[in-house]
Amino acid sequence: MQVKTYTGAGTQEVLARVKAELGPDAIILGSREFRRDGQRMFEITAGVERTGTESGTGAAGVPPGWDEWHREWSRMKDHLYALMQPAIRWEHLSPRQRVALEYLQREGVEDDVVVELYRALLDGNSGASMLSALAALVPVKGFGPQLWPQRVHILTGPFGAGKTTAALRLGMSLRSARPGASVAYLNADCGRGNGRLVLRHWAELSDFAYYETPDAACMKSGLRTCQNTDVIFVDMPGLGRGENLDDKLADLGLLSLGGEFQPAVHLALPPHYGGRQIDAFLKRYHTSLPCSLVWTKLDEAVNFGGLVNVAVRSGLPVSALSFGPELQASLVPAEAGLIWRLLLKRQLPDAAASGQAA
Repeated sequence: MQVKTYTGAGTQEVLARVKAELGPDAIILGSREFRRDGQRMFEITAGVERTGTESGTGAAGVPPGWDEWHREWSRMKDHLYALMQPAIRWEHLSPRQRVALEYLQREGVEDDVVVELYRALLDGNSGASMLSALAALVPVKGFGPQLWPQRVHILTGPFGAGKTTAALRLGMSLRSARPGASVAYLNADCGRGNGRLVLRHWAELSDFAYYETPDAACMKSGLRTCQNTDVIFVDMPGLGRGENLDDKLADLGLLSLGGEFQPAVHLALPPHYGGRQIDAFLKRYHTSLPCSLVWTKLDEAVNFGGLVNVAVRSGLPVSALSFGPELQASLVPAEAGLIWRLLLKRQLPDAAASGQAA
């Protein structure tokens, strides 16, 4: 394992350096706050496992005892965050800030993220808004031609996450915003009968072009056929253990696309998963292409703290919010206000106008 220590004037600055140098798989091993020449400084020690190929040693695979070490570190991290909680000086926050932070804890925002929010509030002033602190941690980039001008949009995500439904809803949302736009679906997830039939059925009903593209040759042919189509959605299969998204995209010839076919990736996730499962998914579905989060099955969730946890862990912007059993009028481009209503009021996007809570 490669271990390095980083120091800076703010946690966001230090975390950005960690991510830039060690990558998204880096593990935070320790952190501390201290003063240097009267200025508050932050120090973070991080580590990342390097495979034999990366290190140039020729040794292959994970070192012996890695899994046990990782489990032990997870337990240690939980204890560390438990010890950090009493160190949060609640009296330094205004009553409004304290109520908001305690509420987010109850809603499932994890301890390390709570500490980040606490520090962001302290770095401001007694009147600093919780929404401004959240906005710094939860980027939003609503799906639409202005912010997502790519012609090819790849939908990916775990099995059962609502990926295919989200792909259809994105197409219908696009058609509603741009009635004259032509839309096509390339189905790379042809192995599962139900999802395949649903996608083909609704594509035909909605007057969307539909092609099955299970391999690189079919994908190349499908893209060639759709060269005059305004927007192309690619429905990817879920990934099993040991697989990763970039390898799958490369197998289908999608990773090396350039020019007008340069794609964007949208990761569909429901807010039901726990922290360790989310970490595993973010590692499995990490990609070098432009990427966003599409939150699905929001109507089934009991709280929405996971939206903050995943945003902090991945750094990905939220592009769309999907909810409800119907295909039409059940997805909206993400907006900061809609996310804050979900998080702080449990208010679904379709209920925002009527004020009904989830």
